[in-house]
Amino acid sequence: MTLERFSLGLGDRFGKQGVAQLAALQQAASKGVAITPVWNKSNREHNLIGTGPADTQFAAQKAVQTAGWTRPYHLDADHIGLKTVDRFLPHCDFYTIDVADFIGQPATPEDTNAVRTSLQSIVGRKIPELGKTDAIRQNEIDTFLSVYASAIREAGRIYLHIAKAKGEENFIAEVSTDEAETPQSPFDLYLILGALAGEGVRLQTIAPKFSGRFNKGVDYVGNVNQFTLEFAQDLTAIRMAVAEFGLPSNLKISVHSGSDKFSLYRPIHTLLAKHHAGLHLKTAGTTWLEELIGLSLAGGNGLSVAREIYSQALARIDELSQPYATVIDIDRSKLPQPAEVNQWDGQTFADTLAHDSSQSRFNPSFRQLLHVSFKVAAEMGDRYQNALDQAQAKISACVTTNLFQRHIHPLFLGQ
Repeated sequence: MTLERFSLGLGDRFGKQGVAQLAALQQAASKGVAITPVWNKSNREHNLIGTGPADTQFAAQKAVQTAGWTRPYHLDADHIGLKTVDRFLPHCDFYTIDVADFIGQPATPEDTNAVRTSLQSIVGRKIPELGKTDAIRQNEIDTFLSVYASAIREAGRIYLHIAKAKGEENFIAEVSTDEAETPQSPFDLYLILGALAGEGVRLQTIAPKFSGRFNKGVDYVGNVNQFTLEFAQDLTAIRMAVAEFGLPSNLKISVHSGSDKFSLYRPIHTLLAKHHAGLHLKTAGTTWLEELIGLSLAGGNGLSVAREIYSQALARIDELSQPYATVIDIDRSKLPQPAEVNQWDGQTFADTLAHDSSQSRFNPSFRQLLHVSFKVAAEMGDRYQNALDQAQAKISACVTTNLFQRHIHPLFLGQ
């Protein structure tokens, strides 16, 4: 099973927007750009909503059939580990192996030596493309091992577990280190890939932690020029690792929490074209926010439901924010009180939530809070589901326009 050059991780919290998401990809195809949809939902998100991998699989299959989608698509067991992967095995063909929690954890001497062996060929070499103009010393490799050996070995164990259950040719593997505390340099990425190859991990995409902040649903916070330089070197690191370590030729970089990183899209597009490289971008909760925007614009019951979700989210902000503390940055002083929001019309609610920096009402803190508040909607049960059905035409238009105009157009088409 091979992942194509461009792919898009599509979050669909409540499983109703697949056709609208595919419509955006169909628009891209009509302009000559093929993008593979990958519906992703983590164990954490399933538990918060009360769904399971079978629900995601059913929703994706239904959307594909309804939309007449004939190209490949995948289902991602997002951010899994050995403790959570088994429930996904019957339903998914894409596995995001998350080992961020093992970074910095002490490894046994046996594990450290095993990883060291796979990197010995690098000692004494110079890699100026990755900033290594002097010969690489053994102590540099040992420093790397002290941080990453445990994570590398864990990735190998998880990969082997999946391969035994499904067969190595029947799934796509991604390795994720993006939720680590410290960014990985391009040289770190090169060493990680070499070490993973030594573990027999046939990954097709890697999600490193970049410099700067990738907060949920809002633009990149950091130095765009620095990111651009590092991203170019990351692409070089991947190309070199494929040649050096025999990794799959289609190996590509993955950008997690990639939705709405508008300031990065054009530099990324330029670099992908220059390096003839691929990309996997995860847009995660963007579609859920478009549901709220569509509900508010529909007015009536839809607007009432959107207002109520915000009111409850504000009251439960600590609980809802905690699982996403490292990827949100909410200024509580900028959050309006429910009494004010309850006076808003649908357009005001939508303008405050939609990520349009030219709109004076746009409130990034309001958007981030609602981004992590889908649990509130899930607890509404049929009331929320019925509201979605009533406003589906409005929501679908929002979902398709957002994905195509704001994400696909600048990132994959470069326009």
